Amino acid sequence: MQTILKNKVLIRLSEIISSHENEILAANRQDLNAFPDMDASTKDRLKVDEKKIGGMIQSLRDVAELPDPEGKILYGYTRPDGLHIENRSVPFGTILIIYESRPDVTIEAAATAFKAGNRILLKGGKESLNTNMLLTQLWQQALTENGIDQNFVRYLNLSHAETQQLIKNNPYRVDLIIPRGGEKLIAFVKENASAPVIVSGRGNNFLFIDKNSDFEMAIRIILNGKQRISVCNALDKVLIDENIPDLEQKVHRLTDELLHKNIEIVGDEKINSIDSRIKKNDDSHILSEEFLAAKIYLSIVPDIEAAVNIINTYSGGHSATIVTNDDANADLFMQQVDCAAVYRNASTRFTDGGQFGVGAEIAISTQKLHFRGPLGAQELVTNKWFVYGNGHIRE
Repeated sequence: MQTILKNKVLIRLSEIISSHENEILAANRQDLNAFPDMDASTKDRLKVDEKKIGGMIQSLRDVAELPDPEGKILYGYTRPDGLHIENRSVPFGTILIIYESRPDVTIEAAATAFKAGNRILLKGGKESLNTNMLLTQLWQQALTENGIDQNFVRYLNLSHAETQQLIKNNPYRVDLIIPRGGEKLIAFVKENASAPVIVSGRGNNFLFIDKNSDFEMAIRIILNGKQRISVCNALDKVLIDENIPDLEQKVHRLTDELLHKNIEIVGDEKINSIDSRIKKNDDSHILSEEFLAAKIYLSIVPDIEAAVNIINTYSGGHSATIVTNDDANADLFMQQVDCAAVYRNASTRFTDGGQFGVGAEIAISTQKLHFRGPLGAQELVTNKWFVYGNGHIRE
């Protein structure tokens, strides 16, 4: 598909969404009202408001502005006998996105895959059905108006059992599956899929406060990391170097700020002995838990090496940050921590395709193959060899 045509579809879809804002909000209210007992995190992911609609519109425009990843010549070679060989980027083919709660995925993730030339199958959760069905209809309107088969973007309204069979049997001949949801969904897809899978992993992100650091900066970054509780780039764990000057005073200061924001604080025995307002929890399993709640875990560690070891043992491999004034410690941390994104003196909340300048993302991969971190359109292609001859035969 030509770049100009892809971009026309994306821009037209942004216009259609803008003109159907009231209908989108009404469909989303219907979804919210159908599940009144959902937890705060799920509700935050499901809810669509004017700001989220504006984000969808902007993401479509951003993706339209990006270079087309399809058809790039990655390598070229002409043999002495005149045989010309090229390696080019090509779409995967059909991408199945399985996701929970978040209707904006229907627009933003699909737009990313579409810009790379892929067909898209969408399977959202039952709690967001009305919003997703409407957004898919808007997709199909933009496609039809530009002379493209409306099934280039298709929504699969399937039961739980039907979705399991979809994953196992691959009746739609899917080339790539991207599950975006809880650990149970991801584990089932990884275990049962008959097509390649890119895992959009969980968060459980860590921050380490080095002994040589700006503690007020650390507090600002920590509070920002808990600004939204339902997102995978939220902050869950804070490790504090025990050699930091005025340790007790600083722990009290951090505790004050977190409690002021109504964030539940838990921690190990050592930090509980410093501030009893921190609920003691010495169960190591909590270090692996992604909270998705107004909750944070604090711990005192002996040094940066211990912090790196804890992060590499328990984190989800998503994002980790160090707050430090020490260049050597920053480099050691960023080199040795095994996460998709590592930060110095900045919030993990920036791990996002739009914030990283790659436009809307289809997922944040915590795998090392074939790509890691926010997956934009540039990462949703594979490669293919094109060989041009004139009766060439190999002797």
